[in-house]
Amino acid sequence: MSYPEPIYVSQTTSTNTSLAEICDKGETANLSSVYTSFQTAGRGQRGNKWESEEGKNLLFSIVIFPERLMAKHHFILLQITALGLFETLSEYTDGISIKWPNDIYWKDKKICGTLIENDLKGIYIERSISGSGINLNQEDFKSDAPNPVSLSQITGEKYDVEIILHKTLHTIEKYYNMLVNGKNEEIRKKYSDAIYRKHGFHRYKDEKGTFDAKIIEIEEDGRLVLQDTEGNIRKYLFKEVSYII
Repeated sequence: MSYPEPIYVSQTTSTNTSLAEICDKGETANLSSVYTSFQTAGRGQRGNKWESEEGKNLLFSIVIFPERLMAKHHFILLQITALGLFETLSEYTDGISIKWPNDIYWKDKKICGTLIENDLKGIYIERSISGSGINLNQEDFKSDAPNPVSLSQITGEKYDVEIILHKTLHTIEKYYNMLVNGKNEEIRKKYSDAIYRKHGFHRYKDEKGTFDAKIIEIEEDGRLVLQDTEGNIRKYLFKEVSYII
């Protein structure tokens, strides 16, 4: 293990906040991480709250200090985390995919969400904190989230949070090392190969309404490129289009 030993906190508002506070206090090693048993204010994308029953799931954040990575190339950091989560969960069940941009799905249900927060220095990313919640052992979801699922619900087994944590950190580290060694295109290909609904036409919604389309590619900046049933190419940044599931 070359990444630092993860820091455990029994409870926090969010692991992203805890890790940011640790980083702000002084020099912090690359790939440092924080995990917890309970978040009082876990955050998801679009300002949503992340539901997690105390002690049941893996809630963690990891920090990357990129080496002169320009802000316009930020999407590669999201891909690294998503691939780490995808590869780890794929060890335990079939049907895992990455729902653009960075949710992890089992079939049509959400098993993991990630919130990534980048700090800039000029045109470069100085610090990137990625916080993820993996539904491991929770059996009952009470929020109005439409499609949650846990690994335990899928397989009928119970899982050790720390074992899953270390597997995930190890895999994220592997993809980070690929970035350091300039293997960006290999990362992009692995991400594209793992994408949710990568084959066939599916239903989407944008500001103009609903439509059927297939995924053509995901561009380097993270833009989702779709082709609708009339042959029109449609390109979207995050939050400009949503899946209909």
